[in-house]
Amino acid sequence: MSISIQTNVASLEAQNFIRINNNFQSNTIEQLSSGYRINSSADDAAGLAVANKYSGNIAELNQGVLNANNGVSALQIVDGGLNNISTILNRLRTLATESASATFTGDRNTLNTEYQGLVNEVNRQASNVNLNTGGAYNTNLVTYVGGGSTQANAQVSVDLSGANNAVDSTALGIQNTSVAGGGTELTGNSVRLDDNAVSFLAGGNTQNYTFHIGTSTGNQDVTVSVAGGSGGLTGQQVVDSLNSQLSAYGINAGIASDGQVQFGGSTAFSVQVGAASGGNATATSTSTGVNTADYNVDSATGVGGAFAAFTGSSAEPPPVHSRRRSQP
Repeated sequence: MSISIQTNVASLEAQNFIRINNNFQSNTIEQLSSGYRINSSADDAAGLAVANKYSGNIAELNQGVLNANNGVSALQIVDGGLNNISTILNRLRTLATESASATFTGDRNTLNTEYQGLVNEVNRQASNVNLNTGGAYNTNLVTYVGGGSTQANAQVSVDLSGANNAVDSTALGIQNTSVAGGGTELTGNSVRLDDNAVSFLAGGNTQNYTFHIGTSTGNQDVTVSVAGGSGGLTGQQVVDSLNSQLSAYGINAGIASDGQVQFGGSTAFSVQVGAASGGNATATSTSTGVNTADYNVDSATGVGGAFAAFTGSSAEPPPVHSRRRSQP
């Protein structure tokens, strides 16, 4: 029995070329309709890998732009709050200056009522923009924008951390300020320095006063010591000793109308009185040992240095050009 194989080689070649042309035509139409040269790994495997890398970078950078825009928006809100706080500070300075004048004939308590309300408004504004002490934005704000060779090179940071960048009344050093006038006495003190029958710190005894002072470059603690020597000091000598050591810091001591020691001046401060080593103490402290004097109230004239209430601010916002409210 014989086997016969019949083959049409020309027909097979024609069909193969038709198939190739159809595949090329389909690929060309796919490229034209999609706009991409590479639509599958079969088109260009190496090129597809490079394209995918660039596609990932583009997606990262697009989100980075959104992150940056969100950061700018947040900082713009903060800037608006700082402008409001700066305007309020201008008004506080105006009220303090008005109260500081010896020719003022109005009621300083009325001025102080508005003053304290504005101090509270400073706290509210600072809280709204999260720049109060320990607030959400009182930190190192980091925005990741991508595109860098390392993470550090792919992010932008704005450091608003620390007390010097918070803008509430505590950070600004105006929490305990007042424009009511008069010197500020120590809380819980009962010693009368105007008692001429008393000799203070006799027998070589001493007593320390520690002042926490706010300056334009930060806060500092200063301790001054009053020494009575062998014979002790009169009340006026106690005040003179304090003033000789405090004058360089813009703080002055005096004897109030009730005979007790009081402090004032052009610098923001608080004071803590230590226990006397012996003899008659020049001042007594509260049960906590802390006495906080209101800031910038002149103890001698009763109206003095409140106008400098913000000199000691450690984080005063930059001034802005704005229209002030007229004074009452």
